[in-house]
Amino acid sequence: MKVGLYQGSGTPLDVTANLELLAHTTATAAKQNVTLLIFPELFLTGYNIGDDVKRLAEPWRGRSLQLAAEIAREHHVALLFGYAERDGGAIYNAAALIEADGTLAANYRKVHLFGAEEQRLFTPGRDWGLHTIAGVRVGILICYDVEFPEAVRALALRGAELIAVPTALMFPYTQIPRVLIPTRALENQVFVAYANRIGTEGHLKYCGLSTIADPDGKVLAQAGAEETLLIADLDRTAIAQTRAVFSYLDDRCPHLYD
Repeated sequence: MKVGLYQGSGTPLDVTANLELLAHTTATAAKQNVTLLIFPELFLTGYNIGDDVKRLAEPWRGRSLQLAAEIAREHHVALLFGYAERDGGAIYNAAALIEADGTLAANYRKVHLFGAEEQRLFTPGRDWGLHTIAGVRVGILICYDVEFPEAVRALALRGAELIAVPTALMFPYTQIPRVLIPTRALENQVFVAYANRIGTEGHLKYCGLSTIADPDGKVLAQAGAEETLLIADLDRTAIAQTRAVFSYLDDRCPHLYD
């Protein structure tokens, strides 16, 4: 599988502009034979937009997701991107996974909400996202979720081979992509793809450093602080090879864990 991460700022509060950016980036990725293209957290709306997120939230299978599905189908690239989901009276920090044929495949709702503002605006999700894309079992988390070892371990135990993470990580937390993302990959012998924002929104300055790590914790690709399309080939045989050396999943003692 060839995975692409779009690292950029998007246009806060302008869903139409962000869908246009999604279409342009997908066309570029298709020319490089990308299988799965991942965009940042709350990509369609902007992340730090306060109560406007309620106004811009859309239902799963709503208009914007249907337009994104057309983009995926036109370019034959699977897409994962963050958006604000409205379901009845609840608003979720969500990520939509769309298959290369345009099928709306999976909708993941962020479980671990970061800080008082996210907790004020969003309802937490209640389960993990897992779906097969091009023969690869893809687990979905959003930003703060990946900082909990239990979340990645739960997906690994369910058979995930790649953990895909739209994120909106700001300064000063650069140790997350530099240290924690490779660690999550190694301790579960999975690939981890972490797609971040850049630029500023209000008082937040995003740190970039989008990262793709392989199952032995090696960083396959990492961005700086610029807008970029980061691409890496993922060789699934690396999972079995690494698990033959680091047998953490087999050697667990769950009867001792609280």
